[in-house]
Amino acid sequence: MLAGCNPQAPQPSPGPSTLASPAPTSPALHVTGHGTAAQPVRIVQQTPKGIEYELIALSYESWGAQGKRRSVFAHSRVNFRGEGSSTLTATAPQAILDESTNTVTLVDGVHAQNSAGMTLLCDRLVYNHATQMLHGSGHVTIIDPKGFRATGSSFDSDVSLTHMQMR
Repeated sequence: MLAGCNPQAPQPSPGPSTLASPAPTSPALHVTGHGTAAQPVRIVQQTPKGIEYELIALSYESWGAQGKRRSVFAHSRVNFRGEGSSTLTATAPQAILDESTNTVTLVDGVHAQNSAGMTLLCDRLVYNHATQMLHGSGHVTIIDPKGFRATGSSFDSDVSLTHMQMR
């Protein structure tokens, strides 16, 4: 009733704010850790089917926010588990766990051996968690238990090294 006594021009209703507020983000962290020969640093990647890989190292350094971390491990060994009971154990001076790309990369000279006795040597080995495939590059050498030797510049394979394409 009072509105009729004092007519006013309608006020525009406030719309959505044109100022975008920043999305909440996790703080970026820098973390270091050191193990010992008896108690090394250990990272285990589990899936519903069991352990996918286990990374063991003497020390590590990690940067970034949760879900985007990049961790570098020194004096590392990674035990990969493939289909069935196949395994691949790879060692390298450094391993890099990158959450953004969902990969584990071994660098600076990789030596690996699978459960069937096949040996793999390369400069760099990348394991893609999403595809569960390996990509190796640089001075690739494969040696089977009977002594057959193959060399190339790169390869793609499953963890068991049974479905391999070398270039």
